[in-house]
Amino acid sequence: MKKIGITLLTAFIGGAVAVGGYKLIESKYADNLSLEERQKVYFANNPLNVSSAGDVDFVQAAAAVSPAVVHIQTTYNAPSQSGGSSGDPMEEMFRDFFGSPRGGGSRQRVPQRASGSGVIVTPDGYIITNNHVVEKASTIEIILPDNRSYIGKVIGTDPNTDVALVKVDAKDLPIVKLGNSDNVQVGEWVLAVGYPLTLQSTVTAGIVSAKGRAIDILGENNNPRSFPARGQGAQEPAPNSAIESFIQTDAAINPGNSGGALVNTRGELVGINSAIASQSGTYVGYGFAIPVNLAKKIMDDFIKFGSVKRGFVGVTFNELNASRAKELGISQINGLYVNDVVEGGGAQAAGLKKGDVITKVDGVKILRSSDLQERVGRLRPGDKVQLGYVRDGKEQSVSVTLKGESSLVTASNSKVGSAEAMRVLQMLGGSFSSPTAIQKQKYRINGGVVVNSVRPGGLLSESQVSKGAIITRVNGKTVNSVDDIAAALSSGGEGMIRIDGIGPDGVPFWFTASL
Repeated sequence: MKKIGITLLTAFIGGAVAVGGYKLIESKYADNLSLEERQKVYFANNPLNVSSAGDVDFVQAAAAVSPAVVHIQTTYNAPSQSGGSSGDPMEEMFRDFFGSPRGGGSRQRVPQRASGSGVIVTPDGYIITNNHVVEKASTIEIILPDNRSYIGKVIGTDPNTDVALVKVDAKDLPIVKLGNSDNVQVGEWVLAVGYPLTLQSTVTAGIVSAKGRAIDILGENNNPRSFPARGQGAQEPAPNSAIESFIQTDAAINPGNSGGALVNTRGELVGINSAIASQSGTYVGYGFAIPVNLAKKIMDDFIKFGSVKRGFVGVTFNELNASRAKELGISQINGLYVNDVVEGGGAQAAGLKKGDVITKVDGVKILRSSDLQERVGRLRPGDKVQLGYVRDGKEQSVSVTLKGESSLVTASNSKVGSAEAMRVLQMLGGSFSSPTAIQKQKYRINGGVVVNSVRPGGLLSESQVSKGAIITRVNGKTVNSVDDIAAALSSGGEGMIRIDGIGPDGVPFWFTASL
């Protein structure tokens, strides 16, 4: 009996120390802990009792997660208008979801409303959601499943990953445990939890259909609700360009699910639901979620720095396959073919060269450009990444120190002598490369400049020039390089520019704009 009493006393004291330690850390040191560290402290004292990864009974996982997935209702101040559409994409979004008033004439300034979902990740009220759920909202109302309501404050938004962090003034809120998206396996059971189609909290089940999906949606209209099938990109993202490496699932996701939770059967958050593949705007079988490992880094950046700190390898590249390898005259059919290195960038300092094929990042094999983009997207300037590459048929490895945006001046851009030309290029908002022999043959052109990425807010984006388009003339002058674009833009009269080109579908286009 004496031994039992001592054991019970020891257990009691240990529990008291753990609880006391948690409260001390929570009150005194919480501001210096990362979100993941806060979660570890919380769940060390509040363990989940959920089923194993192999169990197909989702009751416990749903019960653990649902209390911490919130309904986000946003209000937007809509300007008064007359007649038809203003062309405002936010207004078009409301038309898509809620319809539009019939009849012409002047319309009064009426606040518009929309809704989405969010996930509570700390007991003191940090909530992760999508950028497109809260962007430009005048009021953000957070409603918990138990009907408690709070007004949310935006801590940070990142259109390039479609992640946003919102804060409410509250304590002791239920939270969802952050998982590890690297451990997610194709075929694994997952749950999608959110508020679809204006319904109350809803749980759907499915499997992980694929990983590392790049669907070319963030840079197109910055409103990733649904999309038709499109091709994939293949270059390291430039500053202010999108990072896409979605988890694909067949769990039912609909409008309103945006910002909600994708969780495994242990009740751990592995993704933030963001987009669906649909021609109709509603679920037809494929949904896409931002990997939580990428989202965690974005959230921590918002809290620590107030903005996202992105590191860059400093390369431009093409994603390889059999046909691309044949065109380049190489035998390697997997990996990323280095087209160029950034002057002063980490890759150049590490000795990478044009013609190298990057095959691994931190020991993980690269099959798609998104494999590198997502992994590097979790890091900051000054962090190191181990790259495996093939040169002259030999496998090699090198450590690359990532650089910040200020170092990203490509070899071609560095030749531009005019500061005004650089300013104009920045306003254009894109990254460029030379067309391949196949593209020249396909579009029957001798030169031009391929648009590799489109930055939201730039002139290309505002003029609806999409990735994959080829610019052939600027201000009436033929262009074959970034230098040619800069020179032609600088020669424009009266602050006006005209750009002619060919769209990815082969249809010619042109537009004019003022600088």
